[in-house]
Amino acid sequence: MKVTGYAYPWDVLESGFAARVQALGVDEVAVALSYHSARAATPWSPSRTAVVARHAAFYRPVADGWGGLRPSTPDWVAGPDSGGDAVRLLNEAGIPAAAWIVLTHNSQLGYEHPDVVVRNCFGESYPWALCPSRPEVREYAAAVVANSVAGLELASVILEACGPLGAVHQHQHEKTDGVWAPAVARLLSICCCDACAAAWDIDAETVRAQLVEEVRRLIATGDLGITGDRLPPELTQMLLRVRQRATDDLRTAVLTALPPGIRIVLHGALDPWVTGALPGLTPSAPDDVDAVVLFGWAPATGAEAVAAAREALPERVAIGSYITAVAAAPVPDIAAYVGELAKAGAAELHLYHLGLAGPGRWPDLETATAAAHEN
Repeated sequence: MKVTGYAYPWDVLESGFAARVQALGVDEVAVALSYHSARAATPWSPSRTAVVARHAAFYRPVADGWGGLRPSTPDWVAGPDSGGDAVRLLNEAGIPAAAWIVLTHNSQLGYEHPDVVVRNCFGESYPWALCPSRPEVREYAAAVVANSVAGLELASVILEACGPLGAVHQHQHEKTDGVWAPAVARLLSICCCDACAAAWDIDAETVRAQLVEEVRRLIATGDLGITGDRLPPELTQMLLRVRQRATDDLRTAVLTALPPGIRIVLHGALDPWVTGALPGLTPSAPDDVDAVVLFGWAPATGAEAVAAAREALPERVAIGSYITAVAAAPVPDIAAYVGELAKAGAAELHLYHLGLAGPGRWPDLETATAAAHEN
């Protein structure tokens, strides 16, 4: 199995990172070049305990030529090109680098441009979620990708949030975890903004009213079913079709901005209704990419998801599993888990996280990497 480890620019630029990663033996390091807000622990740093990325930011120079949506620059890193500096440091150390690019997750732009974000059936906006139906969002995503890779030697481009985000996702002091049943969260994640509604073949107010009514019914009855809604099948199919068309348009814009021949890795999920960092795959998505990475942080379901993907996706598309070594509850036997993923059909292991996993959790990364290379 190929092993890709993830890191932030400030992790890579910390003294000792390259030597530590060389000893670990990963095949590639994915460097965040466009990323959302975060408070990231820095357990390897001798001078601080965390980096506070107050808002979504672009870790390459923000040159002229952007459209209406222009990314913010980070003032918590040294220099205007910390992402490029990190990639070049890896290149000089002989470590292949990947561009890790987050696309539609950007609260900064969502607050500045409320007209381009996802809106639910109640008319509430999700400022963290840029809507792929908006041409400005697709133009922005293409510019992010083009400017991310400019002038860099990269082994891969890894696309995160290349699709819609929804109701359930990280936000400031999130207080919705566990509140909404899966069926409610799914309905609240359907975008009803004007751009999406314009693509519907049913009256927009009728659609919104049906969604609101069903959300209220599910909440009132405590229905916990994953697909327990009672919407007409033709309405559900139409809504999914519009979402997938917008997702395909976003991905096309992004891929068109990339130089030919570069390896494309897409974070995604088999369930077409999933939103977030790993959004649901559309029918045409496998035709456009070299690898699909699935969420594997939950060992109870990770291998099962890989097996289902191996059966559903073309053989030429590599399947990766995204696992973490920084969860509150460590995987009891991470080597055995990696073996299960390989047996199920995973050809790649994506490790989170080379900066957040400090000395106490680094042995998990070592064990996982060794197990992956044995499979």
